[in-house]
Amino acid sequence: MSIITRKDTVWLFDLDNTLHNASHAIFPAIMGRMNDYIARVLGDGTTPATPEQVEAARTGYWRRYGVTMLGLVKHHNVDAAHFLHETHNLEQLHSMIRAETGLRQLLRRLPGRKILLTNAPHRYSTKVVRHLGLQRQFSHHVAVEAMTVHGKMRPKPSRLLLRSLLRRQQLRPGRCVLVEDTLANLRTAHQLGIRTAWVTQYLTQEDTAGMAHQQKRLIRPAYVDVKVKSVRQLPARLHHLR
Repeated sequence: MSIITRKDTVWLFDLDNTLHNASHAIFPAIMGRMNDYIARVLGDGTTPATPEQVEAARTGYWRRYGVTMLGLVKHHNVDAAHFLHETHNLEQLHSMIRAETGLRQLLRRLPGRKILLTNAPHRYSTKVVRHLGLQRQFSHHVAVEAMTVHGKMRPKPSRLLLRSLLRRQQLRPGRCVLVEDTLANLRTAHQLGIRTAWVTQYLTQEDTAGMAHQQKRLIRPAYVDVKVKSVRQLPARLHHLR
């Protein structure tokens, strides 16, 4: 029986650049705030770090840990809550959100339970989900602050995080589908037996710069079960998730 015909299917949905277009305005705004923050952290207290130093730290920590914040916490004693507030507290957030219509109806049509699994902070992701009208579609909302295993932060693509989530929610990997824009997260999920759906329409040249060859070229790797331009195409591709 196809996994998607069962009501016990659990969909793990990413948020940014999966359910809405974060690259349009939100990511540039967060990136600017993040760069300013890192420049202060890496500076000498008077002179901020150079743009080259900031870029190297931001991208390097992102590749190594899944989120830049974790590298700053580990290596520079940055307070995670302060960093998240400073970088994601966008006053004009609602006007910056761009998303397709019909998302609520789409989620309702997908059989099974839905969990929001995002490396974004809870306050920010809650505002976005409410603006999209999707808050009632998710049984659980797992933001980056809750991504801890044995007291340590383990954001996506951490295998420990996904194993912990499966254990806490009493889920079998083969009954889950991760819907994501980031290949690293999909690769980890596939290794654990979770089905994978790759959403590509919101990826920009800036998003893919320096990333894996497949992500930059939008080539579907073997660990991706379904590649879709939009989440709205998921219902038509369900027969591929077996």
